[in-house]
Amino acid sequence: MPVVRSSDGTTHEIHGARFVSYANSRTGSRELRAWRGEIPAGTKAPAHTVSREEVFHLLTGELLITLDGRTERVTAGDTVIVNAGATFAVENPADRTATSWVTTTVGLTAEMADGTRLAPPWAN
Repeated sequence: MPVVRSSDGTTHEIHGARFVSYANSRTGSRELRAWRGEIPAGTKAPAHTVSREEVFHLLTGELLITLDGRTERVTAGDTVIVNAGATFAVENPADRTATSWVTTTVGLTAEMADGTRLAPPWAN
């Protein structure tokens, strides 16, 4: 039985946020990827279009989530379904770090507004 301990997560940082990967090929997950996101106060991550569906669950804090141009305030316990092809942006207007749990399938890529493609290591 694969058990991934909290100390086994692999940490990545980009756009002012931290992504701690737990479910990946190294830990035995073949089809899914899952990570904890840490979004510091004041962070405004750039909008990006995702190639695969993501399930974004907010564990703590509150965020402004913009999905295909529509912005919603989400709070701890809320879940956002980000469909493949959607443009997604995250902003933390609060005074404390927000944490999330995100799951997707292997192979997620993100296309930035300038056309740059990113294959985040925590999702591949």
